[in-house]
Amino acid sequence: MASEVSRNLRAQQISTLERMLHLNKEGSADLTLASKSEEIIWKALVLDQKSRDILSSVLRVNDLLRCGITVHSLISGQRSKLPDVPVIYFIEPTRENIAFIMDDLNEDRYEYFYINFTSNVDRALLEDFAKQVALSGRASRIKQVWDQYLDFIVTEPNLFSLNIAEIFTNFNKSGTSEDTIHRLVGKISDGIMSLIITMDVVPIIRAQQNGPAEFVAQELDLKIREYISNAKSSGLGLDSNGSLSLSQRPVIILLDRNFDLASMFAHSWIYQCMVSDVFSLKRNTIKLIKPGKEGEAASVKNYDIDPRDFFWNKYSQLPFPDVVENADLELNAYKQDAKDITNKTGISSLDDIDPNANATANIQQAVEKLPELTARKATLDMHMDILSCLINELQERNLDTFFEVEQNANKGDAKFLKEFLYLLQKDSTKDTALDKLRTFIILTLVGDMNPDFVAKARTILKEKYPELDMSALDYILKFKENSKLANLSNLNDSNNQNSYSSASNSSQNSSALLSGLSSKLYGLTEGKISEGISSIASRIKNFIPEKKSLPITNIVDAIMDPQNSSAQSLQLTDDYLYFDPKSRGGGHSKQPKRQSYQSSIVFVIGGGNYLEYQNLQEKSHEPGKPPKSIVYGSTSILSPNEFLKECENLSK
Repeated sequence: MASEVSRNLRAQQISTLERMLHLNKEGSADLTLASKSEEIIWKALVLDQKSRDILSSVLRVNDLLRCGITVHSLISGQRSKLPDVPVIYFIEPTRENIAFIMDDLNEDRYEYFYINFTSNVDRALLEDFAKQVALSGRASRIKQVWDQYLDFIVTEPNLFSLNIAEIFTNFNKSGTSEDTIHRLVGKISDGIMSLIITMDVVPIIRAQQNGPAEFVAQELDLKIREYISNAKSSGLGLDSNGSLSLSQRPVIILLDRNFDLASMFAHSWIYQCMVSDVFSLKRNTIKLIKPGKEGEAASVKNYDIDPRDFFWNKYSQLPFPDVVENADLELNAYKQDAKDITNKTGISSLDDIDPNANATANIQQAVEKLPELTARKATLDMHMDILSCLINELQERNLDTFFEVEQNANKGDAKFLKEFLYLLQKDSTKDTALDKLRTFIILTLVGDMNPDFVAKARTILKEKYPELDMSALDYILKFKENSKLANLSNLNDSNNQNSYSSASNSSQNSSALLSGLSSKLYGLTEGKISEGISSIASRIKNFIPEKKSLPITNIVDAIMDPQNSSAQSLQLTDDYLYFDPKSRGGGHSKQPKRQSYQSSIVFVIGGGNYLEYQNLQEKSHEPGKPPKSIVYGSTSILSPNEFLKECENLSK
């Protein structure tokens, strides 16, 4: 086992999935690497809804074809009979799925059966399956049965989700039964266990006390101990680091969402966060809704973010103005490369290249370059369309204003509060009721507003938007009143020197600049490449705030690097529970002296977001410091409005 996470999580998951698609053999042939001595085995792939979500987040149809998958379908759908083709099942271990497999086996639907479960199959279910197979007389058709431990979804290099809905609601409402809590704790710990096995690590466990994180930590500790014990008896996995020091093992930090609610509502200036907030970003699919012209219905366009999307990988973590500027640079670089190729070949456009023509050296070079250039152009066109739509939303909803207000949320001076009341009454082209409510909630959480001001702001909001559901605000007010953790729900750490500073220009000026940027971006979609936009981007760069750390980043920093952390953060994290699954005796261990870690897995129970992920990734690559590995995950990755809905439900 590696002493630290040497590859990112997405690469590890892709490797495991591709090994599965090669019938769980290492180094099997594929379309691009096949040798004459090793023939590709063509296969069918059968999925259920959960496994399709897992696989589609990191692999595309071309990837499946490269691994020899000629047809893929849902286990519950209509499927053609392919008696001469082997089949790979990648499914949840449920009785319903086992029944589907038995039907396929009895009907001789496929030649050979390779069965892969997303998670550990229950022993009783496995024994029942084996009994049914034996009675069928077709046991020789079953070639493999594997537990793949892939019961989590990866959408970014070091971001994962268990895709379990409404965990925050279930753990915070009074009517949730003990059986439900126990079931959810088991489901969450199983998901994290899958991650740990995929990463091939035995982590130290640190967890918040007196909440779901404590329950999950206890369950996870037991599961890891049991797995290590079984691995020892079988001579497999997760035990090769027995001689490593604690500092060489990763730490998993388990947190309850209640430690910081404000970050879940925040408006952000980061490209990826803005896409998730303004549009729908689910399992690497962006859903754009474009308003139609007068009398026309709105159009919906879906874009898939491929793991090989060079633009997203390079710029998704940057502030929006930087992304716009780099889009212009990438466009110019593309145009220059295309021009170089066409100049060498004497043709006027890449479209004029004939791959079947008698190839001179220059034509051959152009033919070889064509797929790469075509893919680059398609990627740039896609992001230009996204940026264009994003600019329109920014302009019509005044999103930069909400972002600026939230950066000043903890100041609480009279002038600022007056500006906030003005914001509540301000009109915009599009409905901004939810944006205003989210900003109001952040002020409530992190500011020190008196009850009279809260009542006045609430009245203004209710009069302007009579249909607006304010129950989420009711929940937050009650939460702040009752929760001892309310002082942690702050977008700024008072001891952090890299806190956000306010934008220097007025919102009026920023809106004018955004308007100019919008006109520059207009027309870049549908394959059109327009004039440069870097000059506009440079003018709005002064709206980028200084870098700052979110509460989750301060907590992680205190655990991973205690020598350089604030006393406030250390005082908080010293109370976290400590488990070492490799220690004797089991259960909660006495914490050793503060130690440093190079790798961590940070998991939030109750919902996570892209803002925290990006903040942690930025922390892991601080200039002048050795890089660290930080994997971030949650029970589900939520947009601000989705979390707002959960708070509404809790209030009711």
